[in-house]
Amino acid sequence: KNHFRESGGVENQTVQELESYAVYKSEETTKTVPGISSARDKISLSSKQGEKITRTHHKAVDIDHDLTRGEKLLGSLGGIFSRTWKPKKTRSITGPVITREGESRKRRVNNLETREKLGLNHLPKPDSRANEPLPESADAYQKIEMEKAKQDDGLADLSDLLGELKNMAIDMGTEID
Repeated sequence: KNHFRESGGVENQTVQELESYAVYKSEETTKTVPGISSARDKISLSSKQGEKITRTHHKAVDIDHDLTRGEKLLGSLGGIFSRTWKPKKTRSITGPVITREGESRKRRVNNLETREKLGLNHLPKPDSRANEPLPESADAYQKIEMEKAKQDDGLADLSDLLGELKNMAIDMGTEID
C-alpha cells in the first residue's frame, strides 16, 4: 500500500504490478474468512455442551426421584428399616423447563412459521469451484476469481452460522415463553 504512494499512486503502476497487488489483497481477504469457521465451531461446541448439561439435569432429576421412592419403600418395610434416614435436602433440583408434548408440537409449528418469516429455510448449497486447482499459466484475473470463490464459500459458512444463531435465539425465546 505504501509502495504505491511512494511511487506516485495507483495511476503510475504497471498493469502487472496492479494485478499482483489485487491477487495479494484477495488472498489476504481469503485468509481472514477461516476465522469464521472457528467461531462456528465454538458456537456449535457450546450448543452441544448445553445439550449435555440439559441431559445431565434430567438424569439428576430422575435419580433424585428414584432415591425418594427408595427411601419411602425402605421406611414402609419396618423392622430394621423402620429407622428412617433423613437426608439433608435443602431444595428440589431445578433446571431446564420440561414442556409437554402437545406444547412442543405447537411450538414447532410456530417455530417453522417464524423460521419461514425470517428466511431461515435451508436451501441446497451450490457446488463450490474453490477447490479446483488452477493451471500454472493462470493469470491474475483467474487467481482473483479463485479467491472470490473461496471467499464466497467462507461467507456461505458465515450465513449458515447466522442461521444457526437465529435458530438458537428462536428456541431460547420459545423456552422463555
